[in-house]
Amino acid sequence: MHGQFCWYELTTPDIDASKKFYPRFTGWATQAFDNDYTMWTTGGVPFAGIFRLTDDLRQQGIPPNWMPYVESDNVDETTRKAASLGGTVVVSPADIPGTGRFAVLQDPQGATFGVYKSSVASGGWDGSPVVGRFSWHELMTTDYRKAFEFYRALFGWEKNGEMDMGGGSMYLTYGKGDAMYGGIFTAPPEMAGMHPFWLVYIHVKDVGKAVETATKAGASVQRERMEIPGGTIAILGDPQGAGFALHDTNTLAAPAQPAPSAVVKKAVKKAAKKVATRVAKAVTAVRDTVKTAVKKATKKRAKASARPKAKGKPKARKAAPKRKPASRAKAKARPKKMVRKARASKSRPKKVVRKARASKTRRARQGRAARR
Repeated sequence: MHGQFCWYELTTPDIDASKKFYPRFTGWATQAFDNDYTMWTTGGVPFAGIFRLTDDLRQQGIPPNWMPYVESDNVDETTRKAASLGGTVVVSPADIPGTGRFAVLQDPQGATFGVYKSSVASGGWDGSPVVGRFSWHELMTTDYRKAFEFYRALFGWEKNGEMDMGGGSMYLTYGKGDAMYGGIFTAPPEMAGMHPFWLVYIHVKDVGKAVETATKAGASVQRERMEIPGGTIAILGDPQGAGFALHDTNTLAAPAQPAPSAVVKKAVKKAAKKVATRVAKAVTAVRDTVKTAVKKATKKRAKASARPKAKGKPKARKAAPKRKPASRAKAKARPKKMVRKARASKSRPKKVVRKARASKTRRARQGRAARR
């Protein structure tokens, strides 16, 4: 059907190396078309080809690349229309005997693509992802709106949607009806120097495994595996330098969460470890303190024992000053009234003696009187 992607072509300087590289992770096989052209097949059905990149083409600035072909109802009419819309004819319409008719064009921004009409039943892609086939077609250009208008006029593509990739960079998806064919975006500043190009995505069972296999075979990863709506993708370059992408409909598996009991055990173990660490630090601190104190005491005793002994008789100690009797000292400090009282108390015994003698005389007199 007009506007569907129907063929793909790898232009590479080493066909034999490419024939060994891609089947490792795609399951593709090859089939000779003629002495100069080899076809890729999946399930025994051809869907792409390999074209040798000659030195002449290299001198024209053509790098190793994958190029998509879009089905056309009339290759000659499509070519004329492309030129009228500002496109460039790279290879004029030509027949492939017994196969079909094709042409190679460039859009107004410079991205190269092909148009093709098969002489047999159409092999156009209807937008359904099939493992082993291409499932997305992405155009990086200098002006995504102008680019889309060119292809819309040429193939009748419709805009499926548009989303902001961040920083105002928009990504437009296109197709026909409910079928989505790919996306178009303006090159970001870090890619501004790159020539506009088409990037094709190969649908595989598992992008992660495919990337691992491809890198072991010499591929370079341009963008690591990442999740997109409806699956995951990764962008790579083959050993000869042709860019391609991988696509699957899987979701990146979330990290497995341990069972609740395992979570509890882990938390308890972690808490116990913290407590043990704190205790160990405290014990270490006490041990260091004791060790320091013992060390200081030992050092002090060592210094004391190391002092030289005094020769001859020991020096006599100075006599302590004589202390005055407490009573005198206190008496000195007592007020005068207290001194007078003390003196009065000293005189009391004499009065008592005189009183005792007088009472004795009175008793004697009383006794004598009674006897008379």
